[in-house]
Amino acid sequence: MPANLYNPFERFSFSNRNCFLTGQPLTSEEEKIQVFPTWLMTRYHLEDKVIKLLDESYTGYKDLKLPCSSAVNEQYIAPLESEIETAFLAGYDAVKELEPLKLFQWAGKLLYGIIFNELQAGIRQQHAQGESFHLSEGLKHKFSHLHLMLQSLNQPIEFDGFSPYSLFLFKVDNPENEFSYRDEINTLTFSLRIQNFGLVICLQDNGANRRYHQELISKIENDTLHPIQFEEVCAKIFYSAFLFNRLPEYEIMPIGNEIFIEANALRGTSGRPVFDDWQNKTYGQVLENFWKRWGFILLEIIKDPENPMSFLFTKDGYKIGAEACPPERQ
Repeated sequence: MPANLYNPFERFSFSNRNCFLTGQPLTSEEEKIQVFPTWLMTRYHLEDKVIKLLDESYTGYKDLKLPCSSAVNEQYIAPLESEIETAFLAGYDAVKELEPLKLFQWAGKLLYGIIFNELQAGIRQQHAQGESFHLSEGLKHKFSHLHLMLQSLNQPIEFDGFSPYSLFLFKVDNPENEFSYRDEINTLTFSLRIQNFGLVICLQDNGANRRYHQELISKIENDTLHPIQFEEVCAKIFYSAFLFNRLPEYEIMPIGNEIFIEANALRGTSGRPVFDDWQNKTYGQVLENFWKRWGFILLEIIKDPENPMSFLFTKDGYKIGAEACPPERQ
C-alpha cells in the first residue's frame, strides 16, 4: 500500500490519540467528530435515544464519536456533511442530484464510525478479561478496504472503471419526521429512510447487489413507494448482501500524483456463483424483521413457501400500488 495511505488494521490501532482517517497524532483526545452528525441528531431528536451494538449493549447516538483532526474535519468532513445535510433536508430530488461517491463516503464514514466504536469496546472488554482481541480475517479484509475507500475523501484516489458499492435510492411516502436507520456490519450494508426518500448502500460489493436486483429495480425505481414497500426492498438487498460470498480484491497503483484502485474480477478462478442460493424461508425471517412495525409474522409471510408475501408485486407479477399497502399495526 502506498506510504501516504493509512491502514489502522496493520497495527490494529484504534485509540483516540490518532485521526481515524489519516493516522496523524492528535493534540487532544477531545479532538473528535460525531459519528451521527449533529444536524441529523437535532433534526430527528436522537440526542437522548440509544442504538444497539453487536454485544447486545446500548449506547447513545450522541456518544458515538470518531477521533479526527481539526484540519481533516474542516477541510474534508465538514464540507461533505454540509452538502449532504442540504440535500437530505431538501428531499429526494436533491439527493438524486448528489454525486453517488459522496453518498458512499458519507454512509461509509458513518458505518465505519460505528465499527470503530465496536472495535474499541471489544478491545477494552477482552483486555479487561486479560485476553487479546481477535477479528476474523474476513471482517478485517472488509473493514480495511472500506477504510481504504474512505480515503477518497482526503487522497487523490480514482476508482478505475468500477464503483466499490451498490447504491439504491427511492422516493418514499414517509410519515412526517420519520427516521428509520439500519445497518449490518458483517455485510457492510446501510439503509436510511427519512424525509421523502429511502437510501440503501452495500458498501463493499463492487456493484454486485445492484446487478443482482437489476430487474426488480428497473420496475420500481421511478415509483413513489409506501414505507412497507421500501422495507421489503431493504429486506431483499440485506439478504442478498448476506448471500454475496466474495471478498473483493484490489490492485492499488500510485501513478503520478494519483492513486488508482482497480478491482479484480469477482468471479476469479472459482466456478462458484457470486451469490449463494436464495432460500425463501431465510428471506422470510429477514422480511419479518423489517416488517415488525406492521406486525406480520413468519408464518404469514411464507404461508405459500414458493411465493413469500409481497407488497411490491402480486403472484402474477403485477405491481401493487402504494394505496393498497397496510397501515402500521398498533
